[in-house]
Parts: sequence; C-alpha cells; structure tokens
Amino acid sequence: MAADDLSFSDFTVGERMRIAGLTARMAKRGVAGPDVDLSDLQARVERIENQARRRKTKKP
Repeated sequence: MAADDLSFSDFTVGERMRIAGLTARMAKRGVAGPDVDLSDLQARVERIENQARRRKTKKP
C-alpha cells in the first residue's frame, strides 16, 4: 500500500458520515439519468479525502 492510499480508518466519524451522505446524493442524482452533473459532489468528496490524506501524512 502506498503512503497516499486511504483506508476507512483514516477518516474521522464526521468525515465518514459526510461521505456517506454525499454518496447517497450522487446515487439519487444518478437515478435521473447519465447526463446529470455530479462534479460538485465529487469535488466535495475529494476535499474530504485530501483532508484525511494530509492528516495521515502528518502522523509519524
């Protein structure tokens, strides 16, 4: 596993909840059809992942 790989335990409880909520919103939008734009929600998930990645790389 590379240093920048994230596992479920790298996220805080709040981050897990936010990612679950955003994933549910993406799924709900996805039901509307393939032409629906999900980029705003995907960007929010990426920001959460980047926070966890920064926190993980700080640890000794």
